[in-house]
Amino acid sequence: MVAKVKQEESIEITLWKSADKLRKNIDAAEYKHVVLGLVFLKYISDSFEEMHTKLKAGEGEYAEADPEDKDEYKAENIFFVPQSARWRYLSANAKQPTIGKIVDDAMDTIERENPSLKGVLPKVYARDNLDSKSLGELIDLMSNIALGDAKSRSADVLGATFEYFLGEFALAEGKQGGQFYTPRSVVELLVSMLAPYNGRVFNPCCGSGGMFVQSEKFVAEHQGRVDDISIYGQESNQTTWRLCKMNLAIRGIDSSQVKWNSEGSFLNDAHKDLKADLVIANPPFNISDWSGEILRNDGRWKYGVPPVGNANYAWIQHFMYHLAPTGRAGFVLAKGSLTSNTSGEGEIRKALIEANLIDCIVNLPAKLFLNTQIPASLWFMKRGKKSNEILFIDARNKGRLINRRTKELSHEDTDAIAKVYHDWKSGNGEYADTKGFCKSATLEEVRELNYVLTPGRYVGLEEVDDEFDFKERFASLQQELKEQMNEEKALNDRIMANLAKVNLAASDD
Repeated sequence: MVAKVKQEESIEITLWKSADKLRKNIDAAEYKHVVLGLVFLKYISDSFEEMHTKLKAGEGEYAEADPEDKDEYKAENIFFVPQSARWRYLSANAKQPTIGKIVDDAMDTIERENPSLKGVLPKVYARDNLDSKSLGELIDLMSNIALGDAKSRSADVLGATFEYFLGEFALAEGKQGGQFYTPRSVVELLVSMLAPYNGRVFNPCCGSGGMFVQSEKFVAEHQGRVDDISIYGQESNQTTWRLCKMNLAIRGIDSSQVKWNSEGSFLNDAHKDLKADLVIANPPFNISDWSGEILRNDGRWKYGVPPVGNANYAWIQHFMYHLAPTGRAGFVLAKGSLTSNTSGEGEIRKALIEANLIDCIVNLPAKLFLNTQIPASLWFMKRGKKSNEILFIDARNKGRLINRRTKELSHEDTDAIAKVYHDWKSGNGEYADTKGFCKSATLEEVRELNYVLTPGRYVGLEEVDDEFDFKERFASLQQELKEQMNEEKALNDRIMANLAKVNLAASDD
């Protein structure tokens, strides 16, 4: 029986809890494709059915239209879904022992009918480790998404569900999951500071596409026209590229310029001639296997040849290479890049600073990222910059723990940081240096500190609170320790339970 949606929970949270219960012994990394594939299939089927109903009614501009004519759907930017792949057909066959093959066949059929989805959809439903009963229950669960008034906004509901599930799977997978997912609060902060109202938005390591989704969301929320921005992307991991294509399609975002090749952006730049208005990215930190040894003479290294053993400054120059004459870039980078002098990195940083390309540096709190404990920072760069100052923001004290290992920035945190940046840029008189938080430094001040870009070196220490309550803080730390111990116990209990199942299965054999 499908669980009823509780008043205090959103649909996506309720669905996640229910879907996760059906996971049983399937690893999160594998189950991700099962669930997200169904969410996507539900979305395109709902969109198709809505259009099918209009065509069948044959009123107004749809008079005498054929509801099974693919061109009718193409004209409205809607995927054509053949009868054997429509959600109602899958739902009607959800209890069949062959439901896995039925879903796989549906995915194949949709790809054949819609060339833009070729090679994108998962065909994992007939595998032995996914029993037909659980799959049928999952289909019943997904059928509950568009009940009542949600049906008219199913794209929004399913889009939010897809995005929420991506985040939850990344949490469940831990380090591996972080490779395809940038935490929502980090994406929100990047987009809020860049404020992408129009132009070409480029991400050469686009993961599952969250930055594109957030950029379009920003435009819509600020009464702009979504059609005023166009997206360009590249991803070297094919599985992640597939997630990206589905994530964008479910939002109705054109992903025709989001490319995949296994060589990656350095060796095989899919958008060589692109000059973007905005670059927004979270490249992998400190990677050493980026083929740097065979790219010594590449034309992108305008500010110095990056070291073979670390791609951080190769990424920076790749971003700058693709910026239009007045373009802006915002990206995540390991905090070590702010001070490193290894293998010429200090000289490259000096060249970037002297070229007046660096606009703002934000020091991020620890524990924001799922795939690394390496401290991170945000860089904002701009071509054609008029000011000769750099804004430094130290946000290490922002954010809250959502579990023992992971932190997130609140909406209030991202709003506060973005407001400081925009006030500083506008010169409206509302910006002021705040000790311990933000400082507008001249290029001369940066030179005096030997071109180090660590915000803490500029903002100083915040004022000490004379009313610090030791007892209150001690009680808070005790409570945190108690929660951590409870988490550890719960984890150990799950491990022991799974071991018991394995031993029982072995003894049965």
